[in-house]
Amino acid sequence: MATTAELFEEPFVADEYIERLVWRTPGGGSRGGPEAFDPKRLLEEFVNHIQELQIMDERIQRRVEKLEQQCQKEAKEFAKKVQELQKSNQIKEAADIIQKLHLIAQELPFDRFSEVKSKIASKYHDLECQLIQEFTNAQKRGEISRMREVAAVLLHFKGYSHCVDVYIKQCQENANLRSDIFEDTAILCQRVNKQVGDIFSSPETVLAKLIQNVFEIKLQSFVKDQLEECRKSDAEQYLKNLYDLYTRTTSLSSKLMEFNLGTDKQTFLSKLIKCIFISYLENYIEVEIGYLKSRSAMILQRYYDSKNHQKRSIGTGGIQDLKERIRLRTNLPLGPSIDTHGETFLSQEVVVNLLQETKQAFERCHRLSDPSDLPRNAFRIFTVLVEFLCIEHIDYALETGLAGIPSSDSKNANLYFLDVVQQANTIFHLFDKQFNDHLMPLISSSPKLSECLQKKKDIIEQMEMKLDTGIDRTLNCMVGQMKHILTAEQKKTDFRPEDENNVLIQYTNACVKVCGYVRKQVEKIRNSMDGKNVDTVLMEFGVRFHRLIYEHLQQYSYSCMGGMLAICDVAEYRKCAKDFKIPLVLQLFDTLHALCNLLVVAPDNLKQVCSGEQLANLDKNILHSFVQLRADYRSARLARHFS
Repeated sequence: MATTAELFEEPFVADEYIERLVWRTPGGGSRGGPEAFDPKRLLEEFVNHIQELQIMDERIQRRVEKLEQQCQKEAKEFAKKVQELQKSNQIKEAADIIQKLHLIAQELPFDRFSEVKSKIASKYHDLECQLIQEFTNAQKRGEISRMREVAAVLLHFKGYSHCVDVYIKQCQENANLRSDIFEDTAILCQRVNKQVGDIFSSPETVLAKLIQNVFEIKLQSFVKDQLEECRKSDAEQYLKNLYDLYTRTTSLSSKLMEFNLGTDKQTFLSKLIKCIFISYLENYIEVEIGYLKSRSAMILQRYYDSKNHQKRSIGTGGIQDLKERIRLRTNLPLGPSIDTHGETFLSQEVVVNLLQETKQAFERCHRLSDPSDLPRNAFRIFTVLVEFLCIEHIDYALETGLAGIPSSDSKNANLYFLDVVQQANTIFHLFDKQFNDHLMPLISSSPKLSECLQKKKDIIEQMEMKLDTGIDRTLNCMVGQMKHILTAEQKKTDFRPEDENNVLIQYTNACVKVCGYVRKQVEKIRNSMDGKNVDTVLMEFGVRFHRLIYEHLQQYSYSCMGGMLAICDVAEYRKCAKDFKIPLVLQLFDTLHALCNLLVVAPDNLKQVCSGEQLANLDKNILHSFVQLRADYRSARLARHFS
């Protein structure tokens, strides 16, 4: 076949072609040639060559047919494209003409040119509809360039805004805003932002209109469905939904801020959000306060019900206020003592629940309140916390605890008020932490700050006053218990034994029991207080402990051996005083121990002992009072040495 192709030369002449074939064939030359003429061989070569030519012809024909088909297809496509371009140009030309005619028609008087004006308006409207339909079809096909062309033509028509509306509607239909409207909206705007600049001359306006459409129709409808259902029936769910929806909407707004939406996109987006939520935010704080009060009351009631306790009324008014002032000034128990059976009526679980509810309220308040209303709304939430946590729970427990403190002369009294003190201190710390962590940031730069601080100061001072009263009365009861022990256990013969030579004990039984009782109370005070309060209360308790022992020792007369036993008791009391770890208390017992030496020192040494380091600064009457306790005081010798 390759050989056959070589025989073709341009221009093609059949005789020359055969002649070239004969000369190339062995035995095909003339008789005078180098080889003898062989007609059979030449005939065979002709037959083979004709077959090759037929095969070649068939292949060429198939190729020709294929090229013809391809050419026809391309011709049709080209013709169609030309037709479309021509049609497109005719639209542009027609649009330009009808636009000019429309402008001219506006100037023509209606009475003379009404028919003409009507025809122009009709043609204007028809062409406008055709353009919008063409834009819609191009958008469905995804032909961005065609959309851009049509939009450019429509820019000068009244229906240009309708073209934008069609684009926005079609974008939303393709986006299918159903699963997560906030996430879907962000994705939609991201996609449109990449595309809109290739279609419209003012892409920021179109994108802003899309966002406005989504907010005012889709998003507003979604928010309404979520909130209206529970608005009247379930305040808790309503507040949670409102907070969540508002938070997600503002988060979406923050994402949209990255797009070009015009000059003041912050104000634009804020107005859209306000339009959706304004009817819910206007009375938000009323719903919040109402829910917080009912929820707090329910938490407290559930707790008291679990204790099978009916809250007693703590009266208010003139008589009650008078009783309160008398009690705080005189420390007198007014009214009968109530047996609380060891119950403090303070619950850390209740406190945590109340603080958690208030914390969530503060968070919602921060998010949902107008900045100008935020400090005032936060203060209202704080007053609810004060009402239910501080007054209805802590103050009630303090009042009940105070009423449960027995009188100081009660025997075997159970003292639970220190447990109240311990729990109240823990609660105060939690209350103070929430005040600093969650309320202060909301009011720190407003006049409400001083009001909140003053309210907090007042409520804490009021409670501290009751705590101080309760602690004071508890200490009185402790001293009363110690008095009962001493009265019951201490005998006059302890310090004037009948047999001076047969005293075997190191200290009296009364001393042992008092020291045991005191050590338990010291430990309890340490566990119930914190910070400087521990030292303050222990010092007061230690001073009263010392006064009790001092006055107790003044009731007896002491023999020499009895005086030694008193010194042993005081030494034991002094060991007990060391547990207080208060220098003043230890110093008092050191002095008392030195005073007891006056009970046993030889008469000749009394003046020397009295002028010693520990006793020199004491009033002479005190020294004299202890010397008078000696059984041998009335002897002339002792009186002479001490005078």
